[in-house]
Amino acid sequence: MTYIPVCEPYLNGNELKYVTEAVSTGWISSSGKYVNEFEKSFANYCGAKYAVAVCNGTAALHLSLVALGISKGDEVIIPSFTMSASAFSVCYTGALPVLVDAVKDTWNIDTSKIEEKITKKTKAIMPVSIFGHPVEMDSIREIAAKYNLKIVEDAAESHGSEYKGVKIGNLADITAFSFFSNKNLTTGEGGIVVTNDKSLYEQALYYRNMCFSLNGPRDYKHNHIGFNYRMSNLHAAVGLAQVEKAEEYIKLRIRNGALYRKYLDGIDGVTTQNTLSYVKHAQWMNGVIIDENKYGKTRLELMDYLSQNDVETRLLFTGMHQQKFLKDYGCDLSGAYPVTEYLSQKGFYLPSASSLTEENIEFICELIRNFRG
Repeated sequence: MTYIPVCEPYLNGNELKYVTEAVSTGWISSSGKYVNEFEKSFANYCGAKYAVAVCNGTAALHLSLVALGISKGDEVIIPSFTMSASAFSVCYTGALPVLVDAVKDTWNIDTSKIEEKITKKTKAIMPVSIFGHPVEMDSIREIAAKYNLKIVEDAAESHGSEYKGVKIGNLADITAFSFFSNKNLTTGEGGIVVTNDKSLYEQALYYRNMCFSLNGPRDYKHNHIGFNYRMSNLHAAVGLAQVEKAEEYIKLRIRNGALYRKYLDGIDGVTTQNTLSYVKHAQWMNGVIIDENKYGKTRLELMDYLSQNDVETRLLFTGMHQQKFLKDYGCDLSGAYPVTEYLSQKGFYLPSASSLTEENIEFICELIRNFRG
């Protein structure tokens, strides 16, 4: 068995054809045709009206918050169990991230604990669909409506996911995706903002391109501080090819999750992320939780054993309540986050690329089964 990386891009469509066309015609900046085609294609895939392609997923989050008018003095509720980009993007606006613990089954934000964190300064909720499992959006939308809050969804990990039959990208006021190389769909580096609100779309377009006028002449007069968040035509060419095969790639990720559950079944002390019956879990990554008392070995011992057998793994997120940058920024990190700590201390994720074979997954699970104490 050869080395199995934790993830790698799957490029088996028109990526090379489109990139070659972009290079051969000289259209390699953000002005090329593939940017618009990619935006339209991805918006259509999500069933949304508008999309704005950007240089990475963190930029997409920041741009989404800026389009909503989030600024210094505001508060934005985010999960404690998430990747740091969720918090970074809020900090970029001058607003304050306010943390909420996770739930143990899906690893998503605990919606029952959101209201207790709402103050007069709260302006938005940023749910994150962890590893592609959609958040409990009905509850979040009810809370948002009750307190007149905006919803900006961090969908960096959830291309192709659905909540009660509705694709991610249609459930929030504005949604941000990442297209980093390990994502279900990739542009290498890149991100995109998706919305059904024309005014938010226009704000995102405006701020993405240094606040140049959307309709007036290029007179180099700027009324606001803008951002150089444009996506290049080369990256968009890759993205368009990826969207053309999106359903194929998502099915492969979902298949991976099903195979891991099949081959890990019955191994005492090993549990996986739960999938609720009314969602389509796009299964970006396949995480496991190790109960060392039942498994007989620690998480780190197992990860080291897998590494010795050429299987790469990676730890789950460290909770935002344990991050020095947020403490220094002035966030209130007090309070208990037991589920976040449970996940952070006991979990890691396994190889999850779309290109994995069933043989790969069975091999990995047999290693886990055989190593048990």
